Amino acid sequence: MTISTNKKYIIATIKSWNIDNAKRFISRNPDLKIRLITNKNGLTYQKIKKFNPRYIFLPHWSWIIPERIYSNYKCIVFHMTDLPFGRGGSPLQNLIDRGISKTKITALRVEKTIDSGLIYLKRKLELNGSAEQIFKRASHIIFKNMIPYIIKNEPDPAPQYGKVIKFKRRTPKQGDIANLSNEKKVYDYIRMLDAEGYPPAFIETSKLKIEFFNAKFGKNNILAKAEIRVKK
Repeated sequence: MTISTNKKYIIATIKSWNIDNAKRFISRNPDLKIRLITNKNGLTYQKIKKFNPRYIFLPHWSWIIPERIYSNYKCIVFHMTDLPFGRGGSPLQNLIDRGISKTKITALRVEKTIDSGLIYLKRKLELNGSAEQIFKRASHIIFKNMIPYIIKNEPDPAPQYGKVIKFKRRTPKQGDIANLSNEKKVYDYIRMLDAEGYPPAFIETSKLKIEFFNAKFGKNNILAKAEIRVKK
């Protein structure tokens, strides 16, 4: 396998922890020419073509990647399941809701069918703690291990194998914990939605909406921070 001499790379990502880790990665690798993109307008075919990157890494991206880009450049996303198990939306929340405590981050090539692309590598990930703690843990693995490995080794990606299990993207309404029947489930719902940019777990009355954060699970109870709003 011949390693390319092209040392240009794009990192397209959002969330504060990913942006911070991307900046650290750039500063630690002055020999590489890395462009950081943090908004939708920065990821256009015209701009990508002009820069001509070897890889486009997308650790967390909320917008559809144009086919013209992923058909002409190696676009790599990082999915928080052991693919092909868990294709689809809200992987972290779906894993925790199923009682799964360990998973793998899968680095895969972007294709037209969601989460179906060739796989470059996988790394283990623990799912304890809040969603934000887990996302930060995953970000550390991606920027400290996975992206450097791909850049250095340029592994040939392999097809996915095994039974395809699809996840459905969860909606904010599914954060309602009013009808949950045990403390562990309540704790899991609060923690799996406790992250920057995510609608939190909640309970509603006719006049109030109570949102929950920073949950701590005890033997017979849960301690959590609550924000109470009066409905208008």
